Amino acid sequence: MAILIDPHKGGNQLSQLLPLLQKWPPHYILVGGSMVSDTTTTVIETIRQYVSVPVFLFPGSAAQFSPAADALMYLSLISGRNPDYLIGQHVQSAMQVYQTKMPVIPVGYMLVESGSLTSVQYVSCTQPIPRTKNDIAVATALAGQYLGQQAIYLEGGSGAQQPVPLSMITAVKQHLSIPLIVGGGIRTPQAMTDAFAAGADVVVIGNVLEENPSLYPQLVQSLALL
Repeated sequence: MAILIDPHKGGNQLSQLLPLLQKWPPHYILVGGSMVSDTTTTVIETIRQYVSVPVFLFPGSAAQFSPAADALMYLSLISGRNPDYLIGQHVQSAMQVYQTKMPVIPVGYMLVESGSLTSVQYVSCTQPIPRTKNDIAVATALAGQYLGQQAIYLEGGSGAQQPVPLSMITAVKQHLSIPLIVGGGIRTPQAMTDAFAAGADVVVIGNVLEENPSLYPQLVQSLALL
């Protein structure tokens, strides 16, 4: 399980969530979001006061780069056709990454229809993969793998009404030889365990913990039962 913390929101979420993460550390913490934020480094430094698990940058733009993280998830929005999110933002941050020698994890990022207009869809100006089109999702994920991505991220998007369909998770996983990450719209322990059972190697929990940090112990307990 990975916890996604949006530095643009931070604040109250961190003050309530971090003591819980300290008591029950997740496997990973991702820091990033769709909106530009100049607090990324501050948020990472705050996280490190509580937990020692790997902290990965999950940037929505080059402006969210921070040398304070352990590694950078270099997200390429392969489900869309906006060149800025396929390569443009990467070019803007490349020299910073080079100068800091930060480890980079190339990730093929795939936005999946979730029942509402999400922040990622709005900001990136791209269309999500229809949630009934497993064949398109599989072909897109395979293309990302063949292009050298080291992981595929199936994403419902921030504020998703519905998580990625379980049948899509299974279909994509069956065709990949690289890790599959799934996030967006996962709001209950059952939804998390279902995503793992369908084939996800990592499940990311974000928005629901901004609204209700007290749900975290239930997620941990559910994970222990897998």
